[in-house]
Amino acid sequence: MLPASIQITGELLSAAEVQDICESLKEDSVQLLSVRGCQLSDRDFGRICRSVAESRSLAQLNLNLGVVSSINRTRHLADALRTNRSLQTLFLHGSPLLDAGLVTLNSALSTHPALVCLDLGDCMLGDEALGLICGMLPPDGAKSGLRELTLSANPGISSKGWARLTIAVAHSSQLRVLNLDYNPLGDQIAGMLAVAVASSRTLEVLDLEGTGLTNQSAQVFLDMVENYPTSLRVLVLVENDINPELQQQICDLLSEGEEDDDRQALPLQPGPTSSSALMPIRDKYQPIRDKYQPIRDKYQPIRDQYQPPAWLPHSNSSPQMVLLTSGLGESLLAETEM
Repeated sequence: MLPASIQITGELLSAAEVQDICESLKEDSVQLLSVRGCQLSDRDFGRICRSVAESRSLAQLNLNLGVVSSINRTRHLADALRTNRSLQTLFLHGSPLLDAGLVTLNSALSTHPALVCLDLGDCMLGDEALGLICGMLPPDGAKSGLRELTLSANPGISSKGWARLTIAVAHSSQLRVLNLDYNPLGDQIAGMLAVAVASSRTLEVLDLEGTGLTNQSAQVFLDMVENYPTSLRVLVLVENDINPELQQQICDLLSEGEEDDDRQALPLQPGPTSSSALMPIRDKYQPIRDKYQPIRDKYQPIRDQYQPPAWLPHSNSSPQMVLLTSGLGESLLAETEM
């Protein structure tokens, strides 16, 4: 059977539906599983986790919006991640993990051989959890680490915690996308982030939407992109008290840098990493959520013979799309609305 996408949003899952999901996972016929905002029993959640552990095809798992609702479920997920070897992207946005939940998951997350994209937005995390997350951004040459990290809307993290993250970002050899939107960072942390961005050789996208910044932060970022070489290509500063002209100046300079890189780069070879495959796409955090709208796009086959998908960044201002590729140039665009 060709790999498929199973997506169900905001529904009460029956035992029969859970059995269906589990069988598909065990048959290695599922590449993307999303049960965002769904209700299911603890027993059925454990069944799904055991099937995730066995799956060799699953590349993306979306448990956003409260599916991982207790420490018991967190333990089930950790057990699954310790055994699974295929998962590349894990969404836990809107799960009440707390620091204790991250402590439970930490070993499984940090040692997973394929995981490169992690969404822990709105998970009620604090400084202890952030310290563990920094360990998933190892310094140059230490080991592979996350390429995309989302920490949106975790107001329990202190300035000390964010300062520690900026140090990890500055030395990370892998991180390309960092989403910190809707955290009360302020100008002081933004200044530290500017130093981290200037030091990083890989960071391309930084989302600081709604983080309490002023023109002071914007001026620091403007000076950085105007006078120093940087890998940064996208800086999101909307919903801050920043002059629109300053934002536009920064945007224009980043665009000029990207055009210069395009002119110097060799032509891309056809394949899953060319053209639109490099566009960062993710579920964009919304501070005010609408009611869940059920989506049932079960078993969407991916054309051509399955190959393990190359990692792709998932962050973008486009809120409802996730991009997976089959490894043969074909792509599956799957709606995963926030």
